[in-house]
Amino acid sequence: MHSDIDNLGPLAVLAGVWEGAKGADVAPDDDRVSVENNAYRERLVLEPIGEVTNHEQILYGLRYSTLVWRLTEDQPFHEEMGYWLWDAANKQVIKSFTVPRGYTVMAGGPAEANAKSFRMEANLGSETYGINSNQWLAGEFKTTHYEISIEVHDENSFSYDEDTVIEITGQQEPFHHTDRNTLTRVE
Repeated sequence: MHSDIDNLGPLAVLAGVWEGAKGADVAPDDDRVSVENNAYRERLVLEPIGEVTNHEQILYGLRYSTLVWRLTEDQPFHEEMGYWLWDAANKQVIKSFTVPRGYTVMAGGPAEANAKSFRMEANLGSETYGINSNQWLAGEFKTTHYEISIEVHDENSFSYDEDTVIEITGQQEPFHHTDRNTLTRVE
C-alpha cells in the first residue's frame, strides 16, 4: 500500500507525529468509588497506509499508535494501536483500536472531506461501530459507550475530547471516564 494524503479527507491534516503535555484524565480510582484525576503527556503517531479495498468499498487510512504517561511517572500507563480510516463514498470517519488490557473499539461517524471537527462513537452490542472487552472487564468494568470529538485548530495543532462510559460492579450510576488533550505536531 502506498501513502496518499490527498485521499484522506478530514484525516489528511492529522498525518504525522504529535505530542501533548496538558492532558486531563478522569478515571475510577482503584477503590472503584473515588475519582482519580491524572495530568498526562502523550505521543501519537499517525502514518498514512494508502488505499485499502473491500470489494467496491475504498478506504484510506492512518495507522496509529499512542503512548500516555502520567506527568509524575516515567512508565506509560496507557497504550493504543489501530487505524483511523476515511470512507469518502459514505462520508464516514472510523477509528478502530486495541488497548492491551483486552479491549477493542470500532467507532465511527459522519464527516465532510474538508471537516475541521468531527465525532466518532461506538456502542456495546452494535454490529457496526461497537465495543468488545475480555470476560473480566465485561463483568467488572463494562464499557457501554465510547465517543471522541476531534477539533483541528490548524495544520500543527488539534484537540480531542473523549468519553468512555463504564458500568462498574457495585456502582449505581455509569462512570464517565474522560480524557482530553491538545496535541502539537513534532514531525
